[in-house]
Amino acid sequence: MKTELYTEYSSCLNRNMTYKVYGHRGKICFVFGPQNGKYYDYENFGMINVLRPDIESGKLRLVCVDSIDEETFSNQNGNPGHRMYMQEQWYHYIVDEVIPTVQNRYRNWDKMMTTGCSMGAFHAMNFFLRNPDKFDTVIALSGVYEARYFMGGYMDKNTYDNSPIDYLAGMEYNHPYADMYRRSDIIVCVGQGAWEEEMVRNTRSLERLMCEKDIPCWFDYWGYDVNHDWPWWKKQIRYFMDKTGY
Repeated sequence: MKTELYTEYSSCLNRNMTYKVYGHRGKICFVFGPQNGKYYDYENFGMINVLRPDIESGKLRLVCVDSIDEETFSNQNGNPGHRMYMQEQWYHYIVDEVIPTVQNRYRNWDKMMTTGCSMGAFHAMNFFLRNPDKFDTVIALSGVYEARYFMGGYMDKNTYDNSPIDYLAGMEYNHPYADMYRRSDIIVCVGQGAWEEEMVRNTRSLERLMCEKDIPCWFDYWGYDVNHDWPWWKKQIRYFMDKTGY
């Protein structure tokens, strides 16, 4: 399997940031790890191995990125306005710096995919929904999709812009993005076992919003034995990748 590790300076974040690319060609998929996720989490917890056939066959090229969750959603003692400012800066690091670099490096301007588990599902959904011109597929596993959940109820423009449930609720039915969503593949999965209670509640809220706006999505609620952990995410990502038409 071809892999490439890049550490590049980010003007948005004023620091070096690292990401790792797996694969020699195929649909580009941006991967977001769980809370405080790093580029190596997907590999270290066995997800790369699960997707190895797709990567080695040239169907899929993964881009695993670093988060800065420690400064944003996980920084419970930090100033909430600054935390959300940093989240927006990280968003622009991915959209304005990493995505163009990756597309130009591999000469691939086709629409891409996002995926993630736990907080990574939140990030994957947020990037997909804010950029339907760049992404046409999202696979979100065991996520919460409401920024205020992590922010103690704090709300400002940056919080709103990074809170799928809030900005979807405020989106007009005929918004151009809504039509792009309707032509995309949206897959949202959650277990109903240990540590999934809040994820189930929040996923149902997201499902209601999608239904209200007639956006076709696949919401899949797995069993009461399915907990919030890597062994189940490995089964889920294999199952849903097999079901997509990428």
